[in-house]
Amino acid sequence: MSVRDDYLATAAVAAAFLAEPVVAGRWAEPSALAKLSTGGLAAHLSRQIVLVPGILGAEPSADPPIDLVEHYNRVKWRGADLDEETNAGIRDTGELAAAPGPEAIAAEVAGALSVLPDLVLGRPDGGVRVPWTGWTLTVDGFLTTRLLELIVHTDDLAVSVGAATPEFPSSAVQTVVDLLSRLAVQRHGAVSVLRALSRAERAPATIAAI
Repeated sequence: MSVRDDYLATAAVAAAFLAEPVVAGRWAEPSALAKLSTGGLAAHLSRQIVLVPGILGAEPSADPPIDLVEHYNRVKWRGADLDEETNAGIRDTGELAAAPGPEAIAAEVAGALSVLPDLVLGRPDGGVRVPWTGWTLTVDGFLTTRLLELIVHTDDLAVSVGAATPEFPSSAVQTVVDLLSRLAVQRHGAVSVLRALSRAERAPATIAAI
């Protein structure tokens, strides 16, 4: 499957999980992520769906797209302290978006899902300007960043509510694992990643990519 197909399939899985009653039931409780409620986490997850129509519906960017590793090198939140301004802002945005409640979030997600197939599959290959960074990615690059967010945060949400993490398309998981592996090598070095994946007795304490 293409990255575009994988994004649509993964968004549908995440949307179905967001609509689970257990998520609404624990909306105000702390999530598995520090300083973020379950509702705030769910709202942040929903933004990986509800913001995409507006971004893909904009005119293609004339700026040259940057590589995904460079994208993650530039973002301020990667590897930053929990209370770093960008991380605090992400949490605040999630909590604000969660305030209307789970039904409102579900309605927003459903509305986005209804228009996403035409936008995602019909979008020309020109660059996508990421509004919260200001730089440009390819269409597939941008959707890959959303895949990572969808899969990682759906798992976070499942842990938060004590549910099993839903199954995602294997090709989408492979795309995200490939990206995380590249980022882990870039951050920790090839030897550390090789040992973590092959030699438990010599594995480093972490090879966390983000």
